[in-house]
Amino acid sequence: MDNTPPRIAEKARVLVVDDDQGLRDLLLDYLKREGFEVAGVEDGEQMFRWLDTESADIIILDLMLPGEDGLSLARRLRQSHSTPIIMLSARGDDVDRIVGLEVGADDYLSKPFNPRELLARIRAVLRRHSPAAEEPQATPGDSRSFGPYQLNIPMRQLERAGEPISLTPGEFDLLRVFCEHPNRLLDRDRLLDLLKGYERNPFDRSIDVQVARLRAKIEHEKKNPRYIRTVWGRGYIFTPQGQP
Repeated sequence: MDNTPPRIAEKARVLVVDDDQGLRDLLLDYLKREGFEVAGVEDGEQMFRWLDTESADIIILDLMLPGEDGLSLARRLRQSHSTPIIMLSARGDDVDRIVGLEVGADDYLSKPFNPRELLARIRAVLRRHSPAAEEPQATPGDSRSFGPYQLNIPMRQLERAGEPISLTPGEFDLLRVFCEHPNRLLDRDRLLDLLKGYERNPFDRSIDVQVARLRAKIEHEKKNPRYIRTVWGRGYIFTPQGQP
């Protein structure tokens, strides 16, 4: 799996996957002028062929593509790449947005949109996924344990009995926040405050989606979670000792 963290420097590389050549060329030109390295392809086959030999720091992925659609491609990407994904769609359905986040997208933007809004979202996602190399060197307090798990914060790695568990950058950031605030009720607003770089949206279910994805990886029984408990109507509580 490609677990190389994205760069947040000006020359971060953006891969745009969209079959609309006019829009693709507009975005490539705009992002290049904003200081990014850019590349563009028109479908999933070209995207994977490009990723076989090149790397991207963030992928802008259209939902409606010829052949395999963006949701399926995002799901496949998450099996082999940790690269952040912003999904684009001409359909503004909440269902598409939620499913996109569930399969691994980091953000979702409806068409038509202002390129400046996409630029702001790209920068926010890259800030959230800034490289571990820029974090302080490891100290004993930089690791957190809960149940059979060990979270190494500088290395951005979760292990169980010495075996690594694959987390997306968003899942890691959320788990880190929970580990740093154990046994405390955290509502969505507080979580957004702690997850620096996330855009606020009163109807956004991204936190709930990230919690569900995280539970699938650390909870033995997803319907009866021991570590990340829901307090209905109020938020979540992380219990490192495990709730029987």
